[in-house]
Amino acid sequence: MTEAVILTGCLTKMAVVPGHPARYTLRVGEHRLDLNARLGRPLRLTWTGAIACTHCGRATKKSFGQGHCYPCFKKLAQCDTCIMKPELCHFFQGTCREPDWGERHCFQPHVVYLANASGLKVGITRGTQVPTRWLDQGAVQALPILEVDSRQQSGFVEVLFKEEVSDRTNWRSMLKGETQDIALVAARDRLLDRLSAGLANLRERFGIEAIRELDEVPRAFDYPVLEYPRKVVSHNLDKARQVAGTLLGIKGQYLILDSGVINLRKFTGYEVAVTA
Repeated sequence: MTEAVILTGCLTKMAVVPGHPARYTLRVGEHRLDLNARLGRPLRLTWTGAIACTHCGRATKKSFGQGHCYPCFKKLAQCDTCIMKPELCHFFQGTCREPDWGERHCFQPHVVYLANASGLKVGITRGTQVPTRWLDQGAVQALPILEVDSRQQSGFVEVLFKEEVSDRTNWRSMLKGETQDIALVAARDRLLDRLSAGLANLRERFGIEAIRELDEVPRAFDYPVLEYPRKVVSHNLDKARQVAGTLLGIKGQYLILDSGVINLRKFTGYEVAVTA
């Protein structure tokens, strides 16, 4: 069958909604493609060589901070160091890059959670990003354990938890599909007990009601994967402009092809032609 280009435009991260399995939509410019329906079929992505900033739209030779030109990367609050390390928030010092943006995005309830994508990890997210955050990470299990009033507070709690548990996902292990189930409720109870003194100190600093324990049940997720790779080989559009193969699955923000895997979020803003 003759191949035909069906989508051309700049990549943004895949849209995903929970389901059995989760449902993924490829987003290329204004175009959308149901990826679940493409499982087991050939798929090709060809980078045209162009990159557009996802914020201002200007052309850029290099992407910074997952899809930004350098000027936007340097001026936007969403690209500041404190987004990755919320405990470094400098809003109250009067040096926030965009105070209005900070008030809208950082001063709202955040969830501290335990998840299992490649093993037990701790993480934080805005309450409005549940469960999308877990699906983007490729988690097979997740459990919200605490709610706090601001992003900075969530950062301090996460730093405390990192004394006992990692905040990282081993993406190669996640993509091999070998993750074993974890008793998340037992892990939560153990960690809350071991870190009780640290949590008490944070409550004394921010207020007793600023850090609230949650009584929720674990969530479980599964993904549209026909076959997991035995060995994970990663595609990189910066090194080879064309990625092609049979689509075997989607997990996290990765496409799993019989030729290797590609993290589409890494190439946000890259203009590609999609052929199927």
